Amino acid sequence: MALGEGMEVLSVSEALSLVGGVVKKLPRLVIEGEVSGSKPPKGPRGHLYFDVKDDGASMPVTIWGGRDKLDFQLRDGMKVRLIGCFQVYEPWGRLSFIADTAEPAGEGLLRAQVAALARRLQSEGLMDESRKRPIPRFCSRVAVVTSFSGSVIDDVKRTLARRNPLVALDVVNCSVQGAGAPATIIRALRIAASYEPDAILLVRGGGSFEDLMCFNDETLARAVAACPVPVVTGIGHEPDTSVCDMVSDKRCSTPTAAAESVAPAIDEIESAMIQREERLAAALSATLDVAGRGVDALSGGIVRAMRVELSRRAYFVESMGRRRCLTEPRGILVDRAGALNVTEQRLIDAIPKTVRHCHMDVESLARSLAAAGSHITPQRATHIEGLAGRVGKAETHVLLGLDSRTAAYAAGLDALSPLRVLSRGYAIAWDAGGHVIVDASQVEIGSDIRVRLGRGAMGAVVSSVAEDEQAG
Repeated sequence: MALGEGMEVLSVSEALSLVGGVVKKLPRLVIEGEVSGSKPPKGPRGHLYFDVKDDGASMPVTIWGGRDKLDFQLRDGMKVRLIGCFQVYEPWGRLSFIADTAEPAGEGLLRAQVAALARRLQSEGLMDESRKRPIPRFCSRVAVVTSFSGSVIDDVKRTLARRNPLVALDVVNCSVQGAGAPATIIRALRIAASYEPDAILLVRGGGSFEDLMCFNDETLARAVAACPVPVVTGIGHEPDTSVCDMVSDKRCSTPTAAAESVAPAIDEIESAMIQREERLAAALSATLDVAGRGVDALSGGIVRAMRVELSRRAYFVESMGRRRCLTEPRGILVDRAGALNVTEQRLIDAIPKTVRHCHMDVESLARSLAAAGSHITPQRATHIEGLAGRVGKAETHVLLGLDSRTAAYAAGLDALSPLRVLSRGYAIAWDAGGHVIVDASQVEIGSDIRVRLGRGAMGAVVSSVAEDEQAG
């Protein structure tokens, strides 16, 4: 019997087309797996080709235009979640999964979330080096925030005791793993800052990415950045970098390295002190030498200046001693007495002459005043009389003008007065409400009205109403 006798014989193309039709009828699927064999995007459209696998199987995956669809970096070992459908590529007879949606899953998703948080905090400036505070070179008091249950606190204590036993240590317990850990760490940071240390060590031993996720909490990261005391982090091992590491004032690779960074070795401090002592002694000696030479030069200059000053003063005293007032005091007094007698006689002779001159000046002024008075008084009188006449004429003119204008204003007011109009036979009517009646439609037959005439007023009752101006 021939192989396949009684069955339809298909070509390879027909068989693959049949399988492809069956695959196309499959619904969209959601698949999770680990990435392997990932390659850079191919072609101008950036198609992605890679495999996803689990412990039992592996399958090829294609993402058309994946370079523009993915907002994360695809790499081997990453766990991803894909949504799409299977497709058979008939020329090669290859079955592959065409994914139109992909996102990180498991640790990959966590890493993507941490990266997004880091970018947001960086845009706010929390990771800027200019914001971070320097750690004191010689810390005398350090606070450690960590869990008492692990070996980290013992490592930190041993490191500080070995390097510098003079550093005072405050330890605050907290949880360093799990969902509730960020709240306990924030509380521990506040307590540690209240001790007013030179620095705070936030430390934890190594662990998986999920174990260290509490140090990627946004609230905790902001608390570390806002802590009033500089914070040094030593979280996990060298490859591990959390968001708290990024916003802290200093990041160390391990808890031991963090302790070493705030406690320089005691022998290093001693060596530095000896070097500074030697430098200070040398500088003091050099300063004293320079000062000594300066004192010698200054003292020599002072002596020379004193000698010059004494010589000058001796010459001055000698020249003063040669003056006539000191060598012949009696002759000087006799000469001064004669000069005083001459001056006294001149004063006595000058007094009568001065009195006579003053008397003559007074008489001359009196005569001038008398002549001026007799000449000016008639002129002033004539002028005053002229001014009085002009004032009288001006007063008359002004009053006449005011009288004529007042009369004109009075005539104008009289012509415009409503009483003048009423005197020519007109009247004013008011309704019961006191409103002036200007239109017949304002009243009705039987309405009471009040009428004002040229002389007096009267009450009336409306007997007829005609809005037509020609009505009687």
